[in-house]
Amino acid sequence: MRTCWVFDHPAHVRLLAPFLRAGTATDVIVATNRHEVRQLIESSEGVLPRRQIIWVERPVGKGRFRAAWKRMRTVRQELRNAAKSGTRFERIVAVGASLELRVAKKIGIPNRWYISDTEINHLAHKLARNAVTDAILPTHWDESIDDGWLNKFNQKKINVHRLNGLHGHVHLRPQLRPAQVQDPPSFVVRRLQGDGIHDSDEVLAIPEQILEGIEITYADESKYSGDPWQFITMLSQHNGVITQSVTVASESVLMGVPTLLVSDAKRGFLNRLESDGYPLFRLTSQSDVEEIQAQFLAGLFLTEALDLPEWSDARQEFADFIGSELID
Repeated sequence: MRTCWVFDHPAHVRLLAPFLRAGTATDVIVATNRHEVRQLIESSEGVLPRRQIIWVERPVGKGRFRAAWKRMRTVRQELRNAAKSGTRFERIVAVGASLELRVAKKIGIPNRWYISDTEINHLAHKLARNAVTDAILPTHWDESIDDGWLNKFNQKKINVHRLNGLHGHVHLRPQLRPAQVQDPPSFVVRRLQGDGIHDSDEVLAIPEQILEGIEITYADESKYSGDPWQFITMLSQHNGVITQSVTVASESVLMGVPTLLVSDAKRGFLNRLESDGYPLFRLTSQSDVEEIQAQFLAGLFLTEALDLPEWSDARQEFADFIGSELID
């Protein structure tokens, strides 16, 4: 089944990589030109097969509407050209990226998959609504913050598939973590650039007092110089993670690494991680910094006793939904 895969975020590259490996040699990738996406693709020898790549720009900032129009035009032209030199496209798979789905409908791609775990991405949901045939949303989707979009998808008679797990359950594997806390404790600190579509309402500065007296490995957005395909392994080798990124927070706690998320973000998957007993600590603008810091540091020493929930089979479930095989 010839497929167009859309990589709009580094987490999307990791999520879709095993399914891309099971695809066809004529598949095409649409990749957003952001540092960490490019870094993953350019260092993917032996991880991703070689495929035609259409590079597009992020529609953010002052010129976002013009950038979005140009992005859609570029994708439309390139996919039409690609179709002339091979079989027709039968499927497009996009994670939170709706512009390509609108193009896909216009040029006649019959199976159009929209994947999201971010309830507040209302604009993307709106743009996708009239363009998709199928949507994959997690069972922990929080309708209280989705502006009615789950209901709207159902009203539109879109095939809504409910995934029992986080996206991390699809592309991650449980990893070993340090059995003892170092002295001083070792932490990964992940700071965001703050130019994301939701960042202005969510990102908070990490208080300096939290960074005192610890050994830090910085892994800031667009500045991490290590092997991007070993990023999760690197996280699991530290005693804890302090991050402004909800994605990194979810990935690190799935590995059993105590994680402090400094953010006002609201997501269904964060609620699920907390309810399932993962070592997630959240510092918001309404929190008492000293209290949350004390809870987080105490949590470091409870890692040995941590009994993580059974790993979800979301990986196979996801594959069954989109009709793909899995190649590890």
